[in-house]
Amino acid sequence: MSSRPRTAWPVVAVFTAGYLASYLLPTIVGRLSAHLGLTAAQAGLVGSALLLSSASAGFTLAGRVERYGSRTPARIGLVLAAVGYGSAALAGSVPLVVLSVVVGGFGSGAATAVAAAGIAAQRDPHRTSSLGLLTVSATAGALYLTIPHLGGGHRLPFAAVALVALLVWPATARLNGPTAPEESASPLTGRLPHRRSGLVLAGGMLVWSMAQNALWGVSSRIGITQAGLTEVTVGAVFAAALGAGLLGVMGAGVLGARVGRAVPIGLGTVIISGSIVLSSSARDLTSFATGEILWNTVYPVVLSYLIGLAASLDVRGRWAVLAGSASSVGVACGPLLGSVLSEEAGYPAMGLILGAATLLVAAPVTAVALHTGGRPLVPGSVRRRGGAPAALLAATTGSLSGAVPKLGSPEQPVTELRVRRRRLVRSAIRTAGPDGGPGQSNAYASTSDR
Repeated sequence: MSSRPRTAWPVVAVFTAGYLASYLLPTIVGRLSAHLGLTAAQAGLVGSALLLSSASAGFTLAGRVERYGSRTPARIGLVLAAVGYGSAALAGSVPLVVLSVVVGGFGSGAATAVAAAGIAAQRDPHRTSSLGLLTVSATAGALYLTIPHLGGGHRLPFAAVALVALLVWPATARLNGPTAPEESASPLTGRLPHRRSGLVLAGGMLVWSMAQNALWGVSSRIGITQAGLTEVTVGAVFAAALGAGLLGVMGAGVLGARVGRAVPIGLGTVIISGSIVLSSSARDLTSFATGEILWNTVYPVVLSYLIGLAASLDVRGRWAVLAGSASSVGVACGPLLGSVLSEEAGYPAMGLILGAATLLVAAPVTAVALHTGGRPLVPGSVRRRGGAPAALLAATTGSLSGAVPKLGSPEQPVTELRVRRRRLVRSAIRTAGPDGGPGQSNAYASTSDR
């Protein structure tokens, strides 16, 4: 059974269920502080526990989704999310809430890992990740508009995440089962490709996500305590910001790979850095709304390109899962970091620190996007001397179906030739020109760039 899902929508649905808890983090942390008597730092620590548990699930499943199949880990993750967040909604004591949050967070992480592997298996990873971010942003935006009007203390956000996990359950029937033994012996089971680029990207995403979620985790308190807004007004600002994020993600989907990945990642991160400073120093509705809307417009755009970049490094999705899990570690540390910085230095100083950290990480992550642009997604590619892949020679009958990217992605179109003998391989290379004549082989070099 192929590891490629038949359609993208089940992956998008699981992605939404896995990411939703982190999108609702400001209201979760704010309500834990307001309704359970926790300090800001303690509430941030609970949020960090949720996200750290989610990251641990990603590291556990990295490289194993193909072996187990997507369906079973996704179902286990959704069940854990529904049970964990549902229990947190029903619990009235802090220890039970924390335990339930850890269980739910592990379920969210398992769902996110399955989705990351599924995104990497798609012919256009960036488009699928953009669609996933579009869906989760729309869901979170709708919840931000409704939750402030319904009350419910800390229970309502957790109940909403649990309900979404249950609603996504039927979509898992369309996911793939375990890989057949003969397919698990594929040549793609070797070591991770592009190790240096992958490690730099994972480390950069950790710091990048930590800075984003440090602000996101305390944004509600900035609006209420520093800007003097009500919870309903802050919820409306968040809904508008997530709505702007929808437009940003749709724009990223339309733009696709026309300008590569480096420009959106580098320029977008610089804009994010400035919007973090603006939002954290806000003292009225105008500046707070401007900072949050600008930030949430660009943030999912950059994130979609980062997810697509990680997916392009390994067609099996191992770097997508590992980089996503590293990002989850940064996300997990974010609420606590934001709470501590805001209490010790104040919101404006916190914004300057986070903005500087975001700006510093832009350079190495953009360098990875430049360095890996145009690389083939599978080993054994025949490449032009300039670095763009020209033809994929699948000399074995067990080559991975669908590993070749579509036209329009940064990776150029390739041609698959199934042969049995080395002599025929040489012949195929010599006649690979447009008129099939000899002499075309000079345009190709059989070097593999890892």
